Amino acid sequence: MALVTLSSDFGPHDYLVGAVKGQLLQANSEFSIVDISHAIAPFNYPHAAYVCRNAIKNFPAFTFHIIMVNLFDKKPEQLLLAFHNHQYILCADNGLLTMILEEKPEMVTGILFENNTPKSAIDFAQIFGKVINQLVAGEPILNIGLPDTNYVERKPLYPSFDNTWIEGQIIFIDNFENVIINITRSQFEEMRKGRKFKIAFKHNMVIEKISESYADVAEGEKLAFFNSAGYLEIAINKANAAGLLGLKGFSEKSQVLQNQLFYQSVRVYFE
Repeated sequence: MALVTLSSDFGPHDYLVGAVKGQLLQANSEFSIVDISHAIAPFNYPHAAYVCRNAIKNFPAFTFHIIMVNLFDKKPEQLLLAFHNHQYILCADNGLLTMILEEKPEMVTGILFENNTPKSAIDFAQIFGKVINQLVAGEPILNIGLPDTNYVERKPLYPSFDNTWIEGQIIFIDNFENVIINITRSQFEEMRKGRKFKIAFKHNMVIEKISESYADVAEGEKLAFFNSAGYLEIAINKANAAGLLGLKGFSEKSQVLQNQLFYQSVRVYFE
């Protein structure tokens, strides 16, 4: 029985989530389908990469991960099948693959469309279901599609830094409005080198301590800690940090609007 995860930007109320699952079950009624998220922000590659990357690494080896995000960034000419770190990933050829993996995949093939094949989310689900069946039946990945195909690559969104600071962007705001920044614990410690620090954000707000949990501070107080995925998180104990602190999630479109970056960035100063 194949374990299949499903991630999309369809939203929680669209019929497409159910329709895609239906197509997968038509391909193989024994598929075990697990939802990761269907609330990935549209057109937001850093958000999608963060969610998918940190879910995928927790699954058993040889899980199949279907990622239906920004399927029509451009006119689709192929879909991608990748194998990396003992995980299969099936997605659109839009650059998200390398953002999720933060490197090139070990193996990747292009799943080409047959002549006059309709191109919709439903059609893609049918193709993904067929490909998974081939792999489950023992077909080598390099026998499926076009091996070593050329595909779109996007660089992950990394923080910027200097000797005395590191600056990251808010890549995710969770259901409690805690904000997650694209600064990992390892990046933080590598830059810190044992020095004191100040985490600074909108309106000269500063945090000078890394906490272990929300309960480390009094109710209503702000705090910073590294979450279970290893990323810097800013929160308010039993309150909504994003709304109360005026912080917003990063979007690639906002790079054009420089005044928006003020609300989407966090800088750590070392001294």
